[in-house]
Amino acid sequence: MKELQAQYKRILADYVESQTERNLYIGQNFIRQLIQKSVTPEEIINIHKSSMEEIYPEIPPAVSHGYDFLIEVMVHFGLTLREHQSLLEHQEELRIEMNVAAKIQNMLLQTEMPKTNALDIGHISIPIRKMNGDYVHFLHNDEDYVSVGVIDVVGKGVPAALCMSMVKYGLDTLEYTNGEPSYVLEVLNRIIERSVDDSMFVSMFFGRFDCARNIFTYGSAGHEPALHYKASEGKFHMLESKGLLLGVMPDVRYSQHEVELEEGDFIVMMTDGVTEFRNQSELDSRKVIEALLLQLKDLSAQEMCEQMYQELKKLQELALDDDFTVVIFKK
Repeated sequence: MKELQAQYKRILADYVESQTERNLYIGQNFIRQLIQKSVTPEEIINIHKSSMEEIYPEIPPAVSHGYDFLIEVMVHFGLTLREHQSLLEHQEELRIEMNVAAKIQNMLLQTEMPKTNALDIGHISIPIRKMNGDYVHFLHNDEDYVSVGVIDVVGKGVPAALCMSMVKYGLDTLEYTNGEPSYVLEVLNRIIERSVDDSMFVSMFFGRFDCARNIFTYGSAGHEPALHYKASEGKFHMLESKGLLLGVMPDVRYSQHEVELEEGDFIVMMTDGVTEFRNQSELDSRKVIEALLLQLKDLSAQEMCEQMYQELKKLQELALDDDFTVVIFKK
């Protein structure tokens, strides 16, 4: 440290004597050397103070006290700066990990939208964060049945994604069973209750369309009710089916109901990120959504989903507060 102080003193004396660009450049290069040697800001100020006192012994005590104050301040500054840099590095590590986790989630939770002449199907799912707390899973058995599960995990981030992988696993095992909604919900409930942490719950709406009979059978586990637009009446009916959230209790029975779909009818299944207008509490979200769907009813199912998202996002001033997921089955 004495050698460094001697070098600094010479550089400082040269600059004080003639304030040239060359002397300033030499000082800047020397500071880089100090940084490489891990000399702290407060140590640099102490070197500067000692050098000034040796070059100018007549410096008033008040100036020396001012340097002492600056050294103490810089000690705190250095600690705070290191904590801040550590936090930034940690945040960057988390960002990278979340990007990787989101890619893995997208890969693991892929589901193929069925192609069938019996239905026009639309689907959109927009997460507000990297990890999506909503999930849509389609099941399709040739031309006999088209089924869909619309899932919302109570929780966000990586724990929710892990919980969702259990839901997908359960649905994959039911792919060829032609399971009715009540059966599917009961099987998934047992899987989640045994496999997922007690703090994690799942809401789900499961619907199955019988392509030959044009019957839509549905059940719910604490999920947002779906809407059924009946073209012959020109109005909506709410498809409510009460059931406990998945994962709360092991032995739960779920009821199921059915409606017939006629030409021009459609079913709208969604998560609560669609219906909860947090910035517009004075609005009846259901009435707003029904009015919007009436305007969009002549579009394809996919176009209806996309326009719903755009219009509701504008209504909430681009500040959607939850994952946004809609599935439409249109006859």
